[in-house]
Amino acid sequence: MPRSLPACRLWRPTSAGPVVEPLRIDVDAQGRVGGLAPGDTNAALPWAVPGVANLHSHAFQRAMAGLAERRMNPQDSFWTWRETMYQLAARFDPELLRDVAAQLYVEMLEAGYTRVCEFHYLHHAPDGRPYADPAAMSRALIEAARETGIGLTLLPVLYLSGGFDGRALSDRQRRFGHSIEAYLRLLDTLRAEQDERLRIGCALHSLRAVPPAAMREVLAALPGDSRIHIHIAEQTGEVEECVALRGARPVDWLYANAEVDARWTLVHATHLSREETTRIAASGASVAICTTTEANLGDGFFPLLDYMAQGGRFGVGSDSHATVSLVDELRWLEYGQRLLHRHRTLAVDASTRSVGESLLAAVVRAGADSAGQGSAASVGVLQPGADADLVTLQNDHPALYAASDADVIDRWLFASNRPAIDQVWVGGVQRVSDGRHLQREAIEARFAAGMKRLLAD
Repeated sequence: MPRSLPACRLWRPTSAGPVVEPLRIDVDAQGRVGGLAPGDTNAALPWAVPGVANLHSHAFQRAMAGLAERRMNPQDSFWTWRETMYQLAARFDPELLRDVAAQLYVEMLEAGYTRVCEFHYLHHAPDGRPYADPAAMSRALIEAARETGIGLTLLPVLYLSGGFDGRALSDRQRRFGHSIEAYLRLLDTLRAEQDERLRIGCALHSLRAVPPAAMREVLAALPGDSRIHIHIAEQTGEVEECVALRGARPVDWLYANAEVDARWTLVHATHLSREETTRIAASGASVAICTTTEANLGDGFFPLLDYMAQGGRFGVGSDSHATVSLVDELRWLEYGQRLLHRHRTLAVDASTRSVGESLLAAVVRAGADSAGQGSAASVGVLQPGADADLVTLQNDHPALYAASDADVIDRWLFASNRPAIDQVWVGGVQRVSDGRHLQREAIEARFAAGMKRLLAD
């Protein structure tokens, strides 16, 4: 039924630049913004921002955080980290995936993420055989999202080959694989279950895992508005192999062989030529930058300043969940550029001089669109018709003492050394109060039991 969210001082991006307004937000029966009314300008209202979409998640990897930080190889890299990941992935079943995902989604909500794009490739039993319900692992993620209240954009992954040379999947990868026919059936099954909080898109694992003919066939079968995500150009080895076997760099090859537009999200895109950077920005596609994971894996720096200068769209994701913090993703997105270029206050767009506002505005807008939320006119900015996803900040947080409209976002993102989030609302329903998810204890207890089972031997 229609209802209202608590009045707040809402920061949001507009075409003329960010604004802060005292507002009351009315919510319709579908959990969308029904209207905005002026709030009391004299009241001590809490600061608030639109909820942010986490654009890239492998939920099961939350169980791996901290378990790959010992040197096992003098040349340790993403490729050696992947061996540990495979060992862990082999131990998951639907129940464990649900419990780990629920813990992760609690942490995301407490961090200010109100929707997650789940790049889901853990489809089958460890030996590669489908479960009796071929969608069992997908349904485990849906159950976790519904229990915690986070919005879910589920992106089942097509994973067909073990490399650019078309080699078969290894034994450790068998549970990731589908035939094209089985994959499209899975998408059809899941799309029939969509609702306001659940959207279904498509993920192509990577160019090395999806041969060209398969990519064309799947793309042709998708609904016209389907969101499409793909890992690309994350590792220099991947770029070199693509050049050797396909005669082009990964992004160049993709743009020559697919109609890449605003429906697409390119995940990582760390190693780009200048020409590739320009192509992505001009196409309207988004990039999902996963700063903390890219740092954890030693991937490299995304060419953010060149990309922003050309109007490129980007969001952030916590990916392997070594860290689940919107503040850390945005803070270190800027700090990485400072270290790279040896200057300060770099990631600033034309609408504001504030780094924090520039970054937050970018990820609010592009993130919600990449996740398939609402129309382009209302997406992410809490206009009527947008999902009623709201995050309020603690007025009495030390980082926000005597804050003003002009500095509140920078102070939250660059000065808060402890979490500053107070309440989180998703689709007009409160999920976090006083910085704690309303079901944190019960979900954490299941996670603890699951971790003991996962790591028992």
